[in-house]
Amino acid sequence: PRDEVFAFFENPRNLEKLTPKAMDFSIREIDDLPVKPGFRIAYTIKWLFLPIRWVTIFEEYDPPRGFTDVQAKGPYRLWRHEHSFEDLGDRTLMRDRVQYELPFGILGSIAHRLIVARQLKHIFDYRARRIRKLFAESGTPAA
Repeated sequence: PRDEVFAFFENPRNLEKLTPKAMDFSIREIDDLPVKPGFRIAYTIKWLFLPIRWVTIFEEYDPPRGFTDVQAKGPYRLWRHEHSFEDLGDRTLMRDRVQYELPFGILGSIAHRLIVARQLKHIFDYRARRIRKLFAESGTPAA
């Protein structure tokens, strides 16, 4: 059911389960649950073997339909990640929509073409596989 799927995704501690191991995802600070607009999480990931500090803030929060988190501090000029959840009978359709911009002008554009676009595809492909596996194991149907 959508409520169960939403509950999994709204808990930032589950991010580790959805992030490739090589990225070494680690939460540094987290606000007290429950999640609400303004909820903050600080974490570190590895990118090309470099530790990157990232701070995410939940900007919009509409359970169980969706939520939006934005990067307050991190490697992007802009990072806005919308999560939406739709009831499909006994299944739930979860959608990710990410808007992002890289810093550094032309150098950022080159990095996007050479590295970043491919890495983001890899990360979200991994995420999709993990979601299917985790929800299959739990018996909760996910679309």
